[in-house]
Amino acid sequence: MKISSFEAENYRNMEKVRLDFSPGVNLLYGKNAQGKTNLIEGIYTFARGKSFRGATDADQVRFGERGFSLSLTFEEKEYGEQRLTYRYYDGERKRLRGAAPISLSEMMGKFRAVLFYPEHLDLVKGGPAERRLFLNIAISQLDKGYLRALSRYEKLREHRNAVLKEAAKFGYIDRDLLASYSEGMAEACATVAVARREYIDRLSGYAKDAQASLSGERERLSLRFSSDAGEITDKESVREKYIELYNTDISREMATGCSLFGVHRDDLEIFINDKEAKTFASQGQQRTAVLSLKMAEGEVCRERTGEYPVFLFDDVLSELDEGRRAVLLGGDGEKQIILTSCEGGERLGLAANEIYVEGGCYDPAHR
Repeated sequence: MKISSFEAENYRNMEKVRLDFSPGVNLLYGKNAQGKTNLIEGIYTFARGKSFRGATDADQVRFGERGFSLSLTFEEKEYGEQRLTYRYYDGERKRLRGAAPISLSEMMGKFRAVLFYPEHLDLVKGGPAERRLFLNIAISQLDKGYLRALSRYEKLREHRNAVLKEAAKFGYIDRDLLASYSEGMAEACATVAVARREYIDRLSGYAKDAQASLSGERERLSLRFSSDAGEITDKESVREKYIELYNTDISREMATGCSLFGVHRDDLEIFINDKEAKTFASQGQQRTAVLSLKMAEGEVCRERTGEYPVFLFDDVLSELDEGRRAVLLGGDGEKQIILTSCEGGERLGLAANEIYVEGGCYDPAHR
């Protein structure tokens, strides 16, 4: 999968931009706060469906304008050239594939990308929610059934929690209604938990190899899936386990007013040299672990779809030596990489399609 062009109008600090990208390494360079990350954010919108910086659509509109438009043209091995558009004007959002409107769920997986952003260090040192988000984004780009099950689970959990809160308030519980929600949640849990376990199993080997390469064979990375279902692996047994859990401690759930079991408690545990990375790894080791997970994410995508996703690396080179840069940016020519830096390719010792960024303007001819 490779981007051929990206267009933006009245997005962030961009008035009107159209950029072409080469199949290999593309370098966005320039001083800080000029718009390098804004462009990465705009591109990744088509992979995640929204800003990775947590911004609302309204937050991304260029000052003084009514809205913005983003368009991405890319090549996919199976379907050829594709074009996606994301528009937000006067409070109304539209997503298009070609000229046809599509939903968020329909857009997910059309364009696949792996993102590294400096704040992704929280993937290792942060809480379980950060790691679940990583899994959700990565798997959703490959499996639409996963996204549907996850969405259904969250809606059912909200309804079940409401029943529990009512019970805590009034001392009465509608057990038939609670059982209905519990059964639906258990079914969704089975789909989500099994997909997460299978994905982590695939991810582990690639991440281990990447960590070894990036660390000069000094560090051994391993992953473990933590779930209320324990080590159960088949879907029906996982469903039955959650049915059991939802019927074992209802009195405590009534007291707390929330569901105490489910995939909202899952975690991806990360270890370096058999020690928990969150607690014992240095910041450098944690950064390397995140990069290894991102490289592995790309490999799993290639394994599942037959082609690499687009790699988006924001400010990733500044703390890497020449050897680690070579590992990160290397490959057999199949990868398209778009990265940002304050320095140009000559200073970095990097052969790339260079685009100079200043004040929301992007100049491929600048020297």
